[in-house]
Parts: sequence; C-alpha cells; structure tokens
Amino acid sequence: MNRTKGDEEEYWNSSKFKAFTFDDEDDELSQLKESKRAVNSLRDFVDDDDDDDLERVSWSGEPVGSISWSIKETAGNSGSSHEGREQLKSRNSFSSYAQLPKPTSTYSLSSFFRGRTRPGSFQSLSDALSDTPAKSYAPELGRPKGEYRDYSNDWSPSDTVRRLRKGKVCSLERFRSLQDKLQLLEEAVSMHDGNVITAVLIFLKRTLSKEILFRELEVRQVALRHLIHFLKEIGDQKLLLDLFRFLDRTEELALSHYREHLNIQDPDKRKEFLKTCIGLPFSSEDSAHIQDHYTLLERQIIIEANDRHLESAGQTEIFRKHPRKASILNMPLVTTLFYSCFYHYTEAEGTFSSPINLKKTFKIPDKQYVLTALAARAKLRAWNDVDALFTTKNWLGYTKKRAPIGFHRVVEILHKNNAPVQILQEYVNLVEDVDTKLNLATKFKCHDVVIDTCRDLKDRQQLLAYRSKVDKGSAEEEKIDALLSSSQIRWKN
Repeated sequence: MNRTKGDEEEYWNSSKFKAFTFDDEDDELSQLKESKRAVNSLRDFVDDDDDDDLERVSWSGEPVGSISWSIKETAGNSGSSHEGREQLKSRNSFSSYAQLPKPTSTYSLSSFFRGRTRPGSFQSLSDALSDTPAKSYAPELGRPKGEYRDYSNDWSPSDTVRRLRKGKVCSLERFRSLQDKLQLLEEAVSMHDGNVITAVLIFLKRTLSKEILFRELEVRQVALRHLIHFLKEIGDQKLLLDLFRFLDRTEELALSHYREHLNIQDPDKRKEFLKTCIGLPFSSEDSAHIQDHYTLLERQIIIEANDRHLESAGQTEIFRKHPRKASILNMPLVTTLFYSCFYHYTEAEGTFSSPINLKKTFKIPDKQYVLTALAARAKLRAWNDVDALFTTKNWLGYTKKRAPIGFHRVVEILHKNNAPVQILQEYVNLVEDVDTKLNLATKFKCHDVVIDTCRDLKDRQQLLAYRSKVDKGSAEEEKIDALLSSSQIRWKN
C-alpha cells in the first residue's frame, strides 16, 4: 500500500483520543443540561392536554397500543416475508405517515404515561380490556349476605353445630363464656354426631382448664366417653391419667398407667416400670397378668444374655446349625416357650430356660405345651423327642401313646414339617375315627394304612377303587391283589 509523505505524517500524528483538558467537565455538564432540557420538553409534550389528540399510529393506521393493533401486530409477525418487505418499503416512505386517516382511538399517549384516563371519551386500558368478549374468571360478587356470616362470627350454637355436621368451616372462637361453650357442647351431643362432638371437645380442651372441663364432663357421660376415646387415640396419657384420677376410676387409671410400658424400648427400664405396676389397684385377673409379664421379661433378659454369649462363643452345636434369627426380648409367652423347646429342650427343670420350668411357672395348659413342643421338635426333625412327647406310662408300667390335641392334628403338623411316611403312618393309625383316618391316609399317601383299613372294614369296592391310585407293579398293588384274591375274607360288597 503506497502512501504519500503527507498522508503518512497525518496518520502518525493523528489520534481518536484527545488529551485531558479542564474544559472537558464543562462540556459534559453542558451535555447533561441539554439532555435534561430535552426530557423536560418531552414531559411537557406528554402532559399537555391540548396535545393529547396527537396519537401514535402504526403503518397500518391503527393506534399503537390498542387491542386491534396488538392483534394485527401478532398476526403480522407470523405472516409471510413478502408482507414484511412491503411494510419495510412503506416504512421508508415518511410521506405516507402524514397521509394516513386519523382513526378514532380510546387511548391517549398521556393516559399511558400518567396511568389515568382523560375526562371525556378516553378510558383506561383495564376498562377497555373488560369490554372484550373473553371469559371472565373473577369470583361472583353478588353472593347472598348470609354466605359471609362465617367471617363475622354471628352464628348461634345450634347453627354452628349444624354447619359442622355438614362439613362446613366455621370458627368457634366467638364462644368465649362458659355458658356458651357448654351450650355448644349440648347442641353437639343432641346431634348424635361423634365427629362434631369430638371437634367441640377439642375446642373445650384447648380453652378450658382441666378442673372445669373434668367437672362439666362428669355430668355429661356421652361427651365424657368421647373425650376418653379421643385421648386414647392420640396417646395423651398424662391428661387421661388426670381425668381418671379426678373421676376416681382406679382400675382404669392403673390400666392406662400400665399401657405406658409400650413406649419404653429399653428392656431393663421396661422391667423396672412393670415392677412399679404390680402394686396398682388392678382386678385380681389383671394383677396376675401384670405379675406374669414382669416375670417373663425378667426371664427373657437372663436367657437372652446367656444365649448371646453361647452363640458368639460358637461352642454349642444347636446355635451353630441353627443361628438365632431374632432376639427373644419382649416376645409373647408362646414364642418364648417355642424358643425354649427349640434351643433348650433337654435342659433340667431348675434352669430359667427349661421348657418344663416355663410350663410350671406360667401354668401353661397341656394342650398348648404339647402343640408348641411338637412344632419345635418336628422342625428340628427330632422324631425321637416327638415320640417321647406322646408316650405315657400307666401305674403298671405299660406304655401308651396319648395326644391331648388329637392325633389328627399331630399328623398335620408332622406332614407340614416333611416327616417321613413311616412316621406319618404310625400316627395316622392312632386316629380313632375311621373316616378321618381314611381321609388323612389318602391325603398324605399312607398306602398301607388305607389298605389295612379297607381290609378291616371288608370294603372290597373301596379297595378296588384305591388300587387305581397306587403305582403299577408296586408292593402296594401286589398287597391289594393278594387281599382281593383271598378266600378267607368275607367281603361285605
């Protein structure tokens, strides 16, 4: 690029930045003043009522800011590019602006800036929008005057109770005197609606002292029962105990106090709490129950500590083969007995964990003990223990099998624990009722029992029918064929 010497000197000596002078501040101040005057002139233009007739219109002739202009402007933005070019062409022609006809508008420029309407033909933007046919979602203002009575708190007790019964919301705070509150309670009771009675009682519980509330409810038994039930449901034991103490209901007071042990998780603390419940005024039956509960928890704590030590040491075979799945603490008596029959069946009677000791201490009935011990020993497949459980001796020394629960239940429990067929057949044969014996033998496939029973009954038809249920070529089929061909049996059919 070739430059002359003059151009080159002008290039190097010229700059778009100028040096600092003290006249710069005066220039900036003068520019600010000039801008302020321009703004003031614009404000005068806006505020001048005489010039409000001058409106800004779009290139289509619609007033800018009007609803019709907004609709057309939105439609114009989605129009074709040809229309855009036409608008651009017309925008470049300033003379067309002056030739547009002046439309009739409801908006003035000053109304937009001042936020108020001009007296006369002009209206606000919100007024104009309200004239549109769009759907209005505003709430109705013409409601009956009675609908607002809830907010003025002028409902009578009977009206309030009726509205509560219908599920409507109404305030109870206007009932401040004791007489009004009691009248409200009586109206609720007369409605025979438990929800309304409970709602009123909650209000009284919050606004009355305990002494006044208890005194008034003592003569209103329906409301009193509702309050007792409500306090039990929400677990307000303190207020419930105070109520029972005021009513002198000693037994219910003791039972409510005993129920608090459910909230104590620590076994030692629960045991000490149960010890304090022993002396409370329970009935004779409940007193025995409290004593047994305390004794059982005391035993469980001892057994749990000992078995946890044996299990961690790993020297006891039963704990190695069958590890414990849960703690025995706070378990029912039957669960504790099953646990003892499972892990401590052979222990001496003098130990706390002995099943016999538990049976005698808590006076467990024979049926319950046999049923629990059978389930525990059958689960371990200790068939010798099962046999010994039902074997008894008479005073002559003869042995006999006896089951307090019935041998049909013994068979079902043994089958549930996958006992061998030989064991099942032995106990099925001990069932006294013939029909029950045949049903159990058929159900559990004790073939020999079915064949022998049919032979004893001399029922040839039933034996023939059962022959189709055994395997072909099996020993049972051969036994049936031998009986059917025997001439020594006199069949009855």
